[in-house]
Parts: sequence; structure tokens; C-alpha cells
Amino acid sequence: MSDKEFLKRMGEHIRRVRKEKNISLKTLGALCDIDHTSISRIENGHFNSYVLTLKRITDVLEIEVKELFS
Repeated sequence: MSDKEFLKRMGEHIRRVRKEKNISLKTLGALCDIDHTSISRIENGHFNSYVLTLKRITDVLEIEVKELFS
């Protein structure tokens, strides 16, 4: 999966869960101490260097990103 597709899918998942929980961008931003415009950029699949770094590491190690957190 390309970096662009990975970020797009991750952003779509975050947006879906946020909306299911009826949380606005501003509220999520405040709760996470992240500017709501940054969350919007993540949800829209724009560049997030930390996430891409994790993806690249897991690609090389041939594991899923979720395995880093288990």
C-alpha cells in the first residue's frame, strides 16, 4: 500500500469513529491538545511524518502497525 493510500485510509477511519461518537473536530482537538486544523489534515490524508515513519518501519519488519502497540 502506498504512503498516500495508507494516510487516506487511516484518516477515513479516524473520521468515521469520531463521527460515530458525535465528536466535533474542535472537541477532539481540545481533548487531544491538538489544533483542530491538524486533525482535519490527518482525516484528509495529508502528510503526517510520525505515522509514515511507523508505517515504513513496519513495512520493512513485515508486521502490522497495530503490532507495535500490543
